Amino acid sequence: MYLYYYYINRSKIQKTKNVVIYGAGKAGIKLEEEFRNSEYKIKYFIDDDEIIQGRSIDAIRILSPNEFKEKMCDKKFDLLVIAIPSASSEEIKTAYDNLYSYFKEIQILPSIEKILKDKNFKTQLKDISVEDLLARHPKDLDKEKISSFIKNKTVLVTGAGGSIGSEICRQCQIFGAKKLILVDHSEYNLYTIEQELDSIDVIPVMQSVVDKNSLDKTFETYRPDIVIHAAAYKHVPLVEHNIQEGIVNNIIGTKNTIDCSIKHHVKKFVLISTDKAVRPTNVMGTTKRICELYAQNSNGNGTDIVAVRFGNVLGSSGSVIPKFKKQIEDGKNITVTHPDITRYFMLIPEACELVLQAASLGQGGEIFILDMGKPIKIVDLASKMIELSGRNDINIEFTGLRPGEKLYEELLIDDSDCKTDYDSITVAKPTFYDIDKLNEDIMCLLNSEDKLSKLKKIVPEFNHNKNM
Repeated sequence: MYLYYYYINRSKIQKTKNVVIYGAGKAGIKLEEEFRNSEYKIKYFIDDDEIIQGRSIDAIRILSPNEFKEKMCDKKFDLLVIAIPSASSEEIKTAYDNLYSYFKEIQILPSIEKILKDKNFKTQLKDISVEDLLARHPKDLDKEKISSFIKNKTVLVTGAGGSIGSEICRQCQIFGAKKLILVDHSEYNLYTIEQELDSIDVIPVMQSVVDKNSLDKTFETYRPDIVIHAAAYKHVPLVEHNIQEGIVNNIIGTKNTIDCSIKHHVKKFVLISTDKAVRPTNVMGTTKRICELYAQNSNGNGTDIVAVRFGNVLGSSGSVIPKFKKQIEDGKNITVTHPDITRYFMLIPEACELVLQAASLGQGGEIFILDMGKPIKIVDLASKMIELSGRNDINIEFTGLRPGEKLYEELLIDDSDCKTDYDSITVAKPTFYDIDKLNEDIMCLLNSEDKLSKLKKIVPEFNHNKNM
């Protein structure tokens, strides 16, 4: 039987490298077929399923992870391919941590959805990344719910060219929006996302949400059904050094967009918020908390206004992962502010899908909170990225907390949150603030010379961290 297999599948290509496939299911078998006419010789399959361990596929043995390690001793093969498209990030991380020292390179197949777009598995292999190890795939993502919310609607997205806004636009295209109104004050960002959206009616509007008169004309012209407000200054240190600009862009921009939504009878308004709004220690987080308060207490005139709060998204502009990647590429040490600092992380597409799912549930006044899993130590993230890079000339340097920076982020102000039909989404306890008083306080904030004191008046839990 082996000789027959060898005769039928022999290749004229010289086999100079060894590959092991982790996963002996359909994806692994398909990969094995595609590797036959390559420079790689398939040495083993590895699989966690005890039922198939010890068997063979085309004369290639299926080993358990431990049996493979016993065989390897001090040897090192060229390539490990993790061929389990349905694997969770925890399963991928376990496989990686268990076996990375036995291979020069580790690659991974993408998700089932991406594989279905291209039947050639081998061309889809990519180097394993820190995003693969940290990604969370919510098990209660309800795409039918999202589709019924978005399909055939005119959706206006502010900050449409940003990391979150642009992905919201992509998701709206996927879920069948009738028309997308893209609002962004960055010409480049607006152009980039407009060019990408090729199967939907797109109206690019180069405009700042701070300009209420222009914004009002946009609402009057296009009459959106849904508004998703992602426009904001989000970088903590920059807002610390530009307090007035942060207040105007974040608070007034949100107030203008909510006021226009109510005036023009938008059915649903969705505010993108942040974990930094919870017991804020910086100006950016405090402005976002005021935005939440304005959203919670402005409902009326037929517009359902909700907010969705979540933590960091992997790979967004200005986040630590692109920064660390650039430092590694430049051969520089990775800079981390503090050895104990932690953050929540989620992939951008997953966060945006859950934003739309949460928004579909809202009836007005809710602050929805996305389950971000367990917080991750940034120093562990940095170490993993150095390890994945294969470089041994890069170290970690601690630079000290920046102004307004927390060691730990929170998603709840207290524990009195309410459950929804989905484990990945909860609702924060509402906070009442008389809307007329809030409007008055916001005007006082704009005109005050002591902005920090006025911020504290509106958000008493604001405890400014002035670390330098």
